[in-house]
Amino acid sequence: MGGGLVGRERLLAQVSARLDQGGGVVLTGPSGIGKTAVLDAVVAPGAVLRATAAEAERWISSGVLAELLAQVPSAIVAALPAEFRDAVNGVLVGRRVDGGMPLRHAWHLSLLAMAAREPVLVLLDDAQWVDAASADVIAYAARRVGSARVRAVVAGRLPETVPLDDDGPRAVPPAALAPGPVLRLQVPPLTADDLAELLDAHGLSARTAAAIHADSAGNPYLALTLAGAATDRQSLPPTVALLVRERLACLGPAERETLLWCALATRPTVRLLLRAGRADAARDIARAAEVGLVVTDAEKIRFTPPAAASLIADLADGDYRAAAHTRLAEVVTSDADRERHRALASEDPDAAVARSLVVAAETAQRQGSRDLAAELYLLAADRTPSHERAQRLEWLVAAARTGAVAARGDVVRRAADAVLAADSAPLQRVRVRMSLIHLAGQGVADEQELFALALADAGDCPRSGGLLWLWRSWAAMINGWPAVSAEQATRAADLARSVDDTSIEAMALATAALMKRLAGERDFDEPLRQALLLPPPDMDGWAHFSPAFIVARFAAIDERLEDARALYLGMLGMVERGAVEELVTVLRGLTEVAARLGRCREAMDYAARARRIGGEARLSPAPGWHTSAVAELAGGSVARALTYAERGVRAAEQDSDLVFLRRHLHLLGQALLRSGRPAEAVTALRRIPELEQPRGIRDPTMLRWHGDLVTALVSIGEHAEAAAVLADTRDRVAGVPEPAGVSAQLDRAEASLLAARGDLDGAVDLLRGAESVFAALGQPLETGHCLLVRGRIERGRRRHAAAREPVRRAAALFAAAAAHPWTEQAEHVLTRLAGPVQAPTDLTATEARIAALVAEGASNREIADRLFISVKTVEASLTRVYRKLGIRSRTQLSARLHD
Repeated sequence: MGGGLVGRERLLAQVSARLDQGGGVVLTGPSGIGKTAVLDAVVAPGAVLRATAAEAERWISSGVLAELLAQVPSAIVAALPAEFRDAVNGVLVGRRVDGGMPLRHAWHLSLLAMAAREPVLVLLDDAQWVDAASADVIAYAARRVGSARVRAVVAGRLPETVPLDDDGPRAVPPAALAPGPVLRLQVPPLTADDLAELLDAHGLSARTAAAIHADSAGNPYLALTLAGAATDRQSLPPTVALLVRERLACLGPAERETLLWCALATRPTVRLLLRAGRADAARDIARAAEVGLVVTDAEKIRFTPPAAASLIADLADGDYRAAAHTRLAEVVTSDADRERHRALASEDPDAAVARSLVVAAETAQRQGSRDLAAELYLLAADRTPSHERAQRLEWLVAAARTGAVAARGDVVRRAADAVLAADSAPLQRVRVRMSLIHLAGQGVADEQELFALALADAGDCPRSGGLLWLWRSWAAMINGWPAVSAEQATRAADLARSVDDTSIEAMALATAALMKRLAGERDFDEPLRQALLLPPPDMDGWAHFSPAFIVARFAAIDERLEDARALYLGMLGMVERGAVEELVTVLRGLTEVAARLGRCREAMDYAARARRIGGEARLSPAPGWHTSAVAELAGGSVARALTYAERGVRAAEQDSDLVFLRRHLHLLGQALLRSGRPAEAVTALRRIPELEQPRGIRDPTMLRWHGDLVTALVSIGEHAEAAAVLADTRDRVAGVPEPAGVSAQLDRAEASLLAARGDLDGAVDLLRGAESVFAALGQPLETGHCLLVRGRIERGRRRHAAAREPVRRAAALFAAAAAHPWTEQAEHVLTRLAGPVQAPTDLTATEARIAALVAEGASNREIADRLFISVKTVEASLTRVYRKLGIRSRTQLSARLHD
């Protein structure tokens, strides 16, 4: 099989396995999903015959067959019986031939003759447009190749039965064009991670790539089109609008009309369309999905890209749109949706309509539908009569604030432009500018121009100033300046207190407490104590900056993990229908705590949920990748954690986000260290103190990279630097509360240093103490890590029995926690303690060498470097090894080789 096709490794492996066993493959999926790219990547020994059908040529009889026959060697055609040879030559010179037995036999015998020389692979693209005569001949031969070495991969859109003309469907479905047995595979959308890798070459930021994934639903062709227009500020760039129009042209009038009703609905579903009178809604939406205009789970419907809905709605006549909105208002079940459709049915200003829209917006907001609420507030402003100017401005501000929380940039910009163009109050202007800043996500620190304009707007208004300085403190936090952030938060709290704004005051005090702790100040808990005396802040969408969240965060930092978990779970119940950012942040807290408690399955579940929700909402990807890397290091795959951390570093650098840059560098260092690449780990981990020291970040409990750096330095022989890092960190730990976990991590790191210097007894003593601390704290992964290090030290002393005991205990802890990467590591150490391994004789020499290196613990990259082959070759060889040995993992491979 071919390599290098992003996100298609598993699919290509499935195709390869089927072709190895004999038979054919049918690839299906909507337009642009990448079926042709998969065909391009298919590699097989022998002759390859390829043809691509075209819609415009589907009326040319035997056109596709002529393309295939032109690739058959002339000697084989010359050897055919005269009648069959004449039929072939007739097709090749363009004579209209409607098939028939001579042509059927000619194609069949040609395939058999080629297969007698070498294997034959037929690749057929856009099979839905194959002309009837070609389909008949190709299907005839496919049914009769028997055991001949003829394979086929056929690609076509869904559904498999595609109308060929107005009289009905083609008699020969795509599956009949391949010899049996036929494996049907749907080409899936690319994941957000795969698409980020694909778009790296376009120089787009990670956040832009995440937004493109959300807009394209993982369709590669649409994603690349959006990427090419990423710098265009229009809501629907011309290239994308052209693509939407081309796909619309593939649909019939009734199908386009159904799609219009979808575009007018808030949350279109097939059930809603049926209630509105679109009797063929399911079929029409299936066709729209086939051409790539929507994605659907058989119920919910989403446009790709979302802006296509506006284009489709704008193409309709105004009177027809009004009538459709009137009908939709009659069939929707939500009061908020009903008010929206009633308002859209008429554009006339109406104070009563505006008030009903505001009530509906407030209801939608309480129910968690902030995107709908933002649109309703904006509609209310549009329908407010001109003489009610003050009310209109209030609704515009509400639209901007709600739209920012819902990541509805279109609504925020429209509302903000209207407020800033009017004679609005300072607080109104500051609020909409903060809404614009909110859209920057983790890149908030780079929005200096907006902050300057907001400062001018605020003037000497204390209420405006409190909000502005709170936002500036958050920007300084993200940019990594704790002292500056704490100072600005304190200023915000003072201004808020002067006007009795307890919400801003509480949020500002909580921020000050967090930043003071990061800076290593002893009185960090005093602002939090003050914040907890105030009423809970009423700031929709900001629970992750509230005093309650900071309390949970401190509980996790102080090793009170069960308390932290309980607090996070309590918050989860409150933010389930809250804003995306606060929900994702709570899920990240739960992931981190679950991983430290050894609840690895739970951590993986929380991380997957956070990544999915954050991706759909177009959030900055660095936080989501951090959550995933934490979970993968605990219970998934070190290789995947490494990928997430590498991407997270780039994303955080693009956003000037020092918070997640430091966190990703720590995870990157851990993943590299566990992958056997200590020198690279040192390079990554050394960057953290280089970032922290100039900014005055001193607390060693909030990001615990120090012990990992010491371990990595010891691994590359930098003992003096390792000792210096240890000494400095222990000095800092002496000044923080509840340092037990950090101290135990430092003890484990120091044990490695002592062992390297020959003090093996001292190292073992330190490790035993660290084990006890982590066991008492209820952290099985940390406990097992200490046991693993002790096992290695005992192995270095050639005390194999003494080494096996702690490693077995570690393996048991890891297995109970479902900590798969740790379990594999422990089992690998046990295998090495048991003696050398031999590869089975049914492997090739290269496969045997790769298997033996895997059993020794080498990574794919290390194996590639040692054997002077590509990583892709290593991966493909391992796939074959697993298949031959009937196993599924590196751990099973190590055990099998040992047996």
